[in-house]
This record gives sequence, structure tokens and C-alpha cells, in this order.
Amino acid sequence: MLLKTTIQGLATAVKGLTLTVRHLFSARKSREQLDIKQADYFDKQDGVTTVQFPNEKMPIPEVARYQLDVEIDDCIVCDLCAKACPVDCITIEAIKSPEAIGKTSDGSVKRLYAAEFDIDMAKCMYCGLCTVVCPTECITMTDQYDRVTTNLADLTYTFADMSEAEIKQRKEEWTRFQAEKEAAKKK
Repeated sequence: MLLKTTIQGLATAVKGLTLTVRHLFSARKSREQLDIKQADYFDKQDGVTTVQFPNEKMPIPEVARYQLDVEIDDCIVCDLCAKACPVDCITIEAIKSPEAIGKTSDGSVKRLYAAEFDIDMAKCMYCGLCTVVCPTECITMTDQYDRVTTNLADLTYTFADMSEAEIKQRKEEWTRFQAEKEAAKKK
């Protein structure tokens, strides 16, 4: 019994070593350099088959989910994306406007200013829920995936384009409008 299991163990080890040695010698020759866009790129070739990044890049699927981007001119600051985000990586601060401030590319009326619209990509889990709930489709997934940094603060992207002075002015306008509205009610 002991002899039988010893022989089986040695036979298994020889099989594994044979496979390893065969791969070792076949990997000594490098494969033919093909452009990644060629149709036969993924056909099996003998030799080393590593994609030589960054010189070669894998094709990106059309439905892939990578870096988020916001077209702030189309944003109606509805806050649905921030509410849908399961990891709370989207921060939005809205300032109300007394009247309509414009229209988006799909014709939606804008009534809120985006004082703050930040996305912390270090927290983002790339689920795409924010893009699904956006009524104006202003938040989208791009094909950017190789943004690397050593500072986590660099991964917080700011999309709002209002200055501090403009934010203060818009808040004062809204406060004044509310005060005038209350005064008109009391009359």
C-alpha cells in the first residue's frame, strides 16, 4: 500500500514537472508582434503572450464602466445621482434661483445653480447607478481608466464652475427673493 501511493505520488510529480518544463522552454521564444486591433490578435500563439502595456492596450468594450464625467451645462442639479450612489462619493450643493436660468441640451429647464458638484473617484465603485437615474444624461462613464496618482485628494474631481463670489451672490439673491415673497404675503 505504501509503495503504491509512493509510486502514484512520483508519477503525479513527474507529470506536473513535465508540463512545467515544456512551458518553460516554449516561453523562451517571443511571439510575433501583432497590432492589438488585428482580427487574429487573440489567436493562440506559442511563446510569451503578455500585452506590453502601455505600448499595447487592450480594446475597451463599449459597455465598460470606467471614469465618470459630468457635462455641468446639462445638469439640473436634481441630486438624484448623489442619492442613488451606494458609497456616497458624489457631493452636490444646489442654490435655488428666483427664475429659470436656462435650458439643457434636451430642453429641460434649469432652476438650480450647481455651487458644488464633486465626485470622489477613490470611493467610486463604478456601478453606474448615477448614470442610470440622471434625467438629463449629463453624468456618463468615459473610456478613461488609467488615471493614477499618489495623492488621494487628486481623485476628487470638481465639475461645478462657480467662484466663491458668484456662490455668495446667488445665495444673497435667493435670500432677498424669499424676503420679498414673505413681505408680499404679509400685505
